[in-house]
Amino acid sequence: MALGEMPNMNPEGIYVNKNLRLDNIQVYGFDYDYTLAHYSSNLQSLIYDLAKGHLVNELKYPESCLQFEYDPTFPIRGLYYDRLKGCLLKLDFFGSIEPDGCFFGRRQLSREKIQEIYGTRHIGRDQARGLVGLMDFFCFSEACLIADIIQHFVDAKLDFDASYVYQDVTDAIQHVHKSGLLHRSILSDPQKYLMKNSQVLRFLKMLKEKGKKLFLLTNSPYYFVDGGMNFILEDFVGDGFSWRELFDVVIAQANKPSFYTSEHPFRCYDVEKDTLAFTAVDRFLPNQIYYHGCLKSFLQITKWNGPEVIYFGDHLFSDLRGPSKAGWRTAAIIHELESEIRIQNDKGYRFQQAKFHIIQELLGKFHATVANSGSGQAYNALLDELNRERQQCRSLMKRMFNNSFGATFLTDTGQESAFAYHIHQYADVYTSKPENFLLYPPEAWLHVPFDIKIMPHHVKIPSTLFKAR
Repeated sequence: MALGEMPNMNPEGIYVNKNLRLDNIQVYGFDYDYTLAHYSSNLQSLIYDLAKGHLVNELKYPESCLQFEYDPTFPIRGLYYDRLKGCLLKLDFFGSIEPDGCFFGRRQLSREKIQEIYGTRHIGRDQARGLVGLMDFFCFSEACLIADIIQHFVDAKLDFDASYVYQDVTDAIQHVHKSGLLHRSILSDPQKYLMKNSQVLRFLKMLKEKGKKLFLLTNSPYYFVDGGMNFILEDFVGDGFSWRELFDVVIAQANKPSFYTSEHPFRCYDVEKDTLAFTAVDRFLPNQIYYHGCLKSFLQITKWNGPEVIYFGDHLFSDLRGPSKAGWRTAAIIHELESEIRIQNDKGYRFQQAKFHIIQELLGKFHATVANSGSGQAYNALLDELNRERQQCRSLMKRMFNNSFGATFLTDTGQESAFAYHIHQYADVYTSKPENFLLYPPEAWLHVPFDIKIMPHHVKIPSTLFKAR
């Protein structure tokens, strides 16, 4: 088998959904969390623990919930929670439930149970109204905490409403974020949570040297961004350097996604006094920090045209949907991409993938042949064996990514996930981190691959590889 002929995909590559000429881009905008700032895996446990504490102390959840621990092996990004039925779902590109990707609490539901609850695997428009997407960097802690609480209530035989659990967990996580509890915890021990990064500094400096305009647009408060950026860059800059010199405009507490649709005015933020000025903002001054604001005012003040602006963010809905609709170019930062591509490149995975494709092809030919000639006992035995082998391949490939939900971008059957669909919708390009752009010339033309059947970073195995030589 000529698996050695298969090209490896670059874990740090830029993958293209819509053609992009970088020489046309004059303005680079960035989110902060999980975009410029890379966090260690400790952050998810911190968010989980702080939210769990809020549920018990403020919302009077059972004290036994304090014993829960975050399980990094359980959730993936891009799941959906059904507020009415309490299920965590992984959906495919067409809105159908992944057969092995439906959990009630921490218990995986059988296909029969999914059929019983939903009547069909396909989620219709009416049912979809009860679903909420878990897409941002809180989603891992959120999905795990929801599942743990539901499992706890089921085991304790307590009555509960699934929509209340979702609302309470979401409120707890929002409280952790908006109260500053999370920000203070991170800044009190940045070594534990933040990753130092010389490459992001190199990338931003390179853009400045090429005459590009840079802006930072984040929902986080200024003190948190300032503390984080100082820590991230402190080993790579000299005395007297301020990270603010890298940006033409810095906007904190922007309230995305409403930033893109509201008409909130910008306010000048006084760093020393921690107060907002009352004067109207009709231009952006160097070395000044701005709060709130809206896209309409931003465009009026800067006169930057949509297609010459690219915005980098990790949240498909909060960060990228608004800019995409406003005509900006968009770059999704998806950290899991690197590990998933490395798994895809692995020979063990490729062997199972090739085997799966061969069995799929055989089953297709088998059904077509027998449809004309009728079936018998031998036919049924062979069909059962092929289906068993196919299921085993799917199961092995899934567990290489995540034991519960498999790959972020793919379903077990090799279809694109609903998360992949949203990337197609809102991201012109996607990559694991902004500094991957250093691997490309700043005037590069980024093209959609001409033969793509699934996402640009996926390799489709041609059946010609398996023919006898």
